[in-house]
Amino acid sequence: MTQAFDPRTGAAGVDDIEAGDIAAMPAPRRIGGHTALAGVIGWPVEHSRSPLMHNFWLAQYGIDGAYVPLPVRPGAFDVAVHGLRAAGFRGANVTIPHKEAAFRIVDRLDRSARRSGSVNTLVFAPDGAIEGFSTDGDGFVANVEAHGVVVKGGRALLLGAGGAARAIAASLLDRGVALTIANRTPARAHELADAMRADADAGTMVDVAPWDALDTVLPGCDMLVNTTSLGMDGGPAGGLPVDLARAASTLVVCDIVYVPRQTVLLHDAAARGLRYVDGLGMLIHQARLGFRKWFGTDPVIGPEVEALLDADLRGERR
Repeated sequence: MTQAFDPRTGAAGVDDIEAGDIAAMPAPRRIGGHTALAGVIGWPVEHSRSPLMHNFWLAQYGIDGAYVPLPVRPGAFDVAVHGLRAAGFRGANVTIPHKEAAFRIVDRLDRSARRSGSVNTLVFAPDGAIEGFSTDGDGFVANVEAHGVVVKGGRALLLGAGGAARAIAASLLDRGVALTIANRTPARAHELADAMRADADAGTMVDVAPWDALDTVLPGCDMLVNTTSLGMDGGPAGGLPVDLARAASTLVVCDIVYVPRQTVLLHDAAARGLRYVDGLGMLIHQARLGFRKWFGTDPVIGPEVEALLDADLRGERR
């Protein structure tokens, strides 16, 4: 074996590597001019598990594609999106703090985005238009139903009034679920209720409850949905002002937080023998629409991708 020393780097060269070593190396992934590209835009974005999930699916289905994190500062969103479209990207997911900016930039809004007032999925159409979708609501419902809960009729107590709450509210109303909305800032709860009442036939199906009086409405609810960041690792201090001891034994408790997977709310639900659904499945289910539109395949949501994400959240992935 010859020694090839590079004086510029102090490193040995390729002549140091035996042919057998090369054969044993994993084949490098080839990214070329025809590779389909998508990503997730946010600031910050390094916490996102979307690249792990989408690249798992790309490998699973043998698709020539790549999904990358795209850190974009506030104020630079429009320039970044137009640049991605010009560079041939198929589209992108959008996360905090850009969902409202995404809503404003699109040329065509899907009904889901129009109702929720926010966009979390951009598709760059062949005609040059930017299409906007909100997949959070249907992703939430799909996750709940995957846990064996039929989402039809009844009443849900919805905590929070942000973009995810709006999307979930619209999807629940579409399935005949009446809503009681509560938020720490009452004006935002009323704003969301008014927006939902203005659409379709939701008029009498939506009301608002005071944040500090949730125990009075909880006994009449079939589902409790937390869309706030209370309970999230690194989130605001304090807990939710709700006592599950007052809930009916049939209450289904849902939390869209997935770090940690079992929040204090879900731990309390489990301790009381209530059915509960964590937020990781929503992350997975809401990703399907974008993947299908960007890469042309509808991924099957099996246990492998959930196990991959769960291991990553626990810091177990190598």
